[in-house]
Amino acid sequence: MERIPTTKKEHRNFIENIVAQDLEAGKHDGWIVTRFPPEPNGYLHIGHAKAICLSHGLAWNNAPKSRFHLRFDDTNPEKEETEYVEAIKQDIKWLGADWKENLFFASDYFDKLFAFAVELIKKGLAYVDDEDGETIAQKRGSFEKPGENSPFRDRSVEENLKLFQEMKDGKYGDGEKVLRAKIDMASNFMCMRDPLLYRIRHVEHHRTGKEWCIYPLYDFTHGLSDAIEGITHSLCSLEFQDNRRLYDWFIENVSAPSRPHQYEFARLNLDYTVMSKRKFIQLVEEKHVDGWDDPRMATISGMRRRGYPAAAIRNFMEQIGVGKENTTIELSILEANVRDELNRTTKRCLGVLDPIKVTITNWEKDDHIIEAPFHPQDESFGSRQITFGRELYIDASDFMEDPPSPKKWFRLGPGRSVRLRYGYVITCDEFVKDDSGKVVELKCRYYEDSFGGKQPADLEKKVKGIIHWVNAKEAVDVEVRLYDRLFKHPNPASVDNFLNEINPESLQIIRAKVEPYLSQANPGEQFQFERMGYFTVDTKYSKLNVPVFNRTVELRDTWSKNV
Repeated sequence: MERIPTTKKEHRNFIENIVAQDLEAGKHDGWIVTRFPPEPNGYLHIGHAKAICLSHGLAWNNAPKSRFHLRFDDTNPEKEETEYVEAIKQDIKWLGADWKENLFFASDYFDKLFAFAVELIKKGLAYVDDEDGETIAQKRGSFEKPGENSPFRDRSVEENLKLFQEMKDGKYGDGEKVLRAKIDMASNFMCMRDPLLYRIRHVEHHRTGKEWCIYPLYDFTHGLSDAIEGITHSLCSLEFQDNRRLYDWFIENVSAPSRPHQYEFARLNLDYTVMSKRKFIQLVEEKHVDGWDDPRMATISGMRRRGYPAAAIRNFMEQIGVGKENTTIELSILEANVRDELNRTTKRCLGVLDPIKVTITNWEKDDHIIEAPFHPQDESFGSRQITFGRELYIDASDFMEDPPSPKKWFRLGPGRSVRLRYGYVITCDEFVKDDSGKVVELKCRYYEDSFGGKQPADLEKKVKGIIHWVNAKEAVDVEVRLYDRLFKHPNPASVDNFLNEINPESLQIIRAKVEPYLSQANPGEQFQFERMGYFTVDTKYSKLNVPVFNRTVELRDTWSKNV
């Protein structure tokens, strides 16, 4: 990836403008330090990729006086697992974001956060509350009605210090007491109405074990963690805009070692997609999909398994930009970036998804060995050998007995001619149907003088159509998984039951016939099946010499056309 310092970038988003102004003013001694702070309670999705690309990109482009931190906000031990930590690290690295030695956990700061809470108590800015969660929520009020003070709000500093220490020492059970900030129960901003700082949870933590039984809440943790790490630009999505006041309040009222600033940007929404972790969990646990990495899921691991290149996702993020208003982006724009990247980076091969047999009736010689290039526009990809013989397969979609628009049909039909890619021109003389009326075989003749793109002398009309094929003698049967949008509704999250909007045709499993070269393909390898689309060897179900191919994306956006 090319580095372009933010101050020299020609077209900047509003956050890059802020960063450029800070750099030009010499703020933070010219340093740019960003972070991505996931909670390890699930897998990352494409919305997270936007935040990763933005934060890492700012650090990358402004090296060497920059850092990108990965920090796990692991303050909720009931839902967090090491499995998620490792999966998140893999996803971020795959996207091209490298945190180097800057890997942190909020749990690294439990002692410091406890000390910050003690500071607030000593300043009379925090208190231990004995009320239960339901009562606290009820007394918080509403946007029209101010909150109601807790009867424990005016406890003395000494009593609060004693109770907070006892909470830490395990004297009380889950939910018996909480620590709250003492701010303003009549504030117009709900987040400022004495928010919770600590709650009691006698749960083993994935890193600290049983050392702690009180855990800080997210709002208290993440801003102070930013301050501990010296983050200069703390970037988050718009739903945290009101919470910036709380972010600042915590930092201003304790002895924080630095003064980070929070900036909010619009989150990424894609049509025909859900971005809710809760909905992802429901899809996985109820077996509507094949795990978190199902290629139909908007998770990063799902997109990786489907075959979306990391570079295509980064290019997509750059293309859509960063704004201040939430909008919904068409999934087709992401798919276009995937096509552009795969067009540049993949070998072309021949694969027939819906095979129909073709017999060349006048072929009376050995198979013809043909040297076929892997990429017509890039010789560096090299070539491979394919063979042309008496029995072939073409795709059933390339034959019509009675095309509705004969003048616009340039593929096969009775008496019609077509060129076989890299091979010869053939003409269909007759076709055979089975008992159900389905066409199962075409009987054709070939023109020996047509090889190499030449027009056969016996045909007056120029042959315009070119179709793909495989030699029946050497074709390899493979499983192909045809993936499409998981939902048939453009905004599945907006309906009463998003599960009712699952697209029943989002996955079709078929048997296809491919050229021999593809039988040796390794998991993760990617190819264009000429005229059919881009395909990736599945990393989950493929075995040695038995590849399973996932359709990554079609060659054209057929979904939008059908809609």
